Amino acid sequence: MSAEHEMNRRLLKELLDRPGNGSCVDCRAADPTWASFTLGVFMCQSCSGLHRSIPHISKVKSVLMDGWHAAEVKFMASTGNYAAQAKYEQNVPPFYYRPTYRDCHVLREQWVRARYERNEFVCVEQQEPYSTGYREGFLWKRGRDNGQFLSRKFILSEREGALKYFNKHDAREPKATMKIQTLNATFQPAKIGNPNGLQITYLKDNSTRNIFVYHEDGKEIVHWFNAIRAARFHYLQVAFPGASDTDLVPKLTRNYMKEGYMEKTGPKHTEGFKKRWFTMDDRRLMYFKDPLDAYARGEVFIGSKENSYTALAGLPPSTQGNRWQFGITIVTPDRKFLFTCETEEEQRDWIAAFQRVINRPMLPQEYAVEAHFKHKP
Repeated sequence: MSAEHEMNRRLLKELLDRPGNGSCVDCRAADPTWASFTLGVFMCQSCSGLHRSIPHISKVKSVLMDGWHAAEVKFMASTGNYAAQAKYEQNVPPFYYRPTYRDCHVLREQWVRARYERNEFVCVEQQEPYSTGYREGFLWKRGRDNGQFLSRKFILSEREGALKYFNKHDAREPKATMKIQTLNATFQPAKIGNPNGLQITYLKDNSTRNIFVYHEDGKEIVHWFNAIRAARFHYLQVAFPGASDTDLVPKLTRNYMKEGYMEKTGPKHTEGFKKRWFTMDDRRLMYFKDPLDAYARGEVFIGSKENSYTALAGLPPSTQGNRWQFGITIVTPDRKFLFTCETEEEQRDWIAAFQRVINRPMLPQEYAVEAHFKHKP
């Protein structure tokens, strides 16, 4: 390697120590080792792949392995992550979801395209698909009974405070009306079997109803996701007029704290253990026969330690009928719930998830949820 290239690489490494450059400009992963020499930003290897999908805007090189010209290094020095973020994120709405390295591919790809390709946060008119309070279109929805994905018309209306879907394109009455008040959306590509798979949930008669949808176009499904977040944001602004954006944003949508298979037994602890798919949605622990079921077979409310909720490793000595050996006992004021995990690692992860919720004091509205909660066997 020439002395010039060696010096340029050393200068680049020094630039990584500048404030803002020590994490990926797009997903905030630590220690980025790639850079766009046309945008002047540093990124992780995963996000460098996303930039390669917009080569007319961003051209990337490895900081550690590729050769760099003096002019390119000079441009990187004059820009950097903070400067680029100030330029491309001038008007990011507070409700818009900013993905991290933990998020799925479609969220991260559309975040990159929204900023650098579509200039959505420089040209505010580009935000209309998710910021106007109304959205209408077709999504592929999984049938509740047959599991087949069919095209369904969806309408999101802030004015009506609801997301609706229609079984027939010309139907006047919706098949379901989901109140924005209890609406949640989370990307589930692996579970749904589609890279753009979105799980939408709402409460119906105080029980969780799941709807699984996708769109062939990643941009469209992310627009739907952010439109739901926008509707939730404006609803919460009215419901909590004194709350700041910082208080409201974490409440817009939520990813599940933990999902996976466990075995469970019934309330008498004498029935055989059955394998079920469990989803931990904040304080609601739901279990399903199949991960894509529309309704949970049962739900368990997980309160706080101040209210006599605890999570313990192991099962009572007299327990029988379990195939998996790594037990968990959830103690509530009403009864004990017994679960088993296939591995010790799963047991540890589930207990950690339960503990995070149990260690958190309950909010006033959560007492109301607990009061109305129906423990299902």
